Amino acid sequence: MTHDFDRLIDRRHSESIKWKLFPEDVLPMWVADMDFPSPAEVTEALKARADHGVFGYAVTPVELKEVIVERLLHRYGWQVSPEDLVFLPGVITGFNLAAHALAEPGAGLLIQPPVYMPFLDVAENAGMVQQEAQLTIGPDGRYEIDLDRFRAAVDDRTRMFLLSNPHNPVGRVFTQAELSAMAEICLRRGVVICSDEIHCDLVFSGYRHTPIAALDAEIAASTVTLMAPSKTFNIPGLKCAFAVIPNPSLRDRFQKSRRGLVGDVNLMGYQAALAAYRFGDAWLTELLVYLQANRDFLFDIIRRDFPSIRMKKPDATYLAWLDCRDAGVGSDPCGFFLEKARVGLNDGKSFGPGGEGFVRLNFGCPRSTLEEGLNRMRAALELIL
Repeated sequence: MTHDFDRLIDRRHSESIKWKLFPEDVLPMWVADMDFPSPAEVTEALKARADHGVFGYAVTPVELKEVIVERLLHRYGWQVSPEDLVFLPGVITGFNLAAHALAEPGAGLLIQPPVYMPFLDVAENAGMVQQEAQLTIGPDGRYEIDLDRFRAAVDDRTRMFLLSNPHNPVGRVFTQAELSAMAEICLRRGVVICSDEIHCDLVFSGYRHTPIAALDAEIAASTVTLMAPSKTFNIPGLKCAFAVIPNPSLRDRFQKSRRGLVGDVNLMGYQAALAAYRFGDAWLTELLVYLQANRDFLFDIIRRDFPSIRMKKPDATYLAWLDCRDAGVGSDPCGFFLEKARVGLNDGKSFGPGGEGFVRLNFGCPRSTLEEGLNRMRAALELIL
């Protein structure tokens, strides 16, 4: 590999929320923020723009729209036009805007918990009613969609289905059959789909991401798709994301929901996104190899040394969803590992119903960091045996 993902970088003395949240003796393995430097081409593009020295108001680079259109066609066989793209400071902003665009008194918003924490706030933010179609765990530990439950959850109130694909935190890449079945139910009931696909580039071998809007034109006309280079190239702090909204009427409603409160993308965010999408795929290819090796290493260690904890290999993302319900650590495994192991994880309860007794662990880090975290967790568990 030409990129060194084993290199340790001191982030404690930067502005990193990941490394600043906990005391210095805690190893942070929580928020979806990798400990790898971004592609060198991104750094060079930012340096070149900084050297210009003038940082006035920015317009969206025409080249960025062109690169995204070409990328979606090349990677997913999805043909969109530059006019379909709406640029945003972030994906969280995007799905909140979509909810506000569709909100009306008594309107429902459907989610699939356990799910990315900000999903749980969207309905209340928009004055809507939260509806849930909880994912189920199959006999092999793999999360599945209960279509009967999903169908029953969609009723006359439902105006929007907020989808996470690849799913955070359970790591599923939903199949075309699963996506088609959910989309058919939504279309039949007049429900708009808002699909958070921010982890779409971080898919492991044996799996393929399908944008739900790419299934057919009718589904695309009723879908807001949200993507970003932030997770892929580790540039979340630069605040650049985009929505793909082929339906002009829906796109207009989405834009009007900004209401003068949501601004444009950061100037440097545009530059980083363009450089990443133009030149970052060689880096991404090697990153995926490294992440998959980390995933497999983590899985093997959990299976060998943590027999009371269960883990299913994620199809995508760099996030592991660990079932600690039988680990003997009580109802708060996150608190246990923080106090006894000095490892900072995400509490499964924060992902909504179905997350109790789980923790989310970020393995997007150098192997030595992952090993240290696992060693600390193992030692803490040994003390209670």
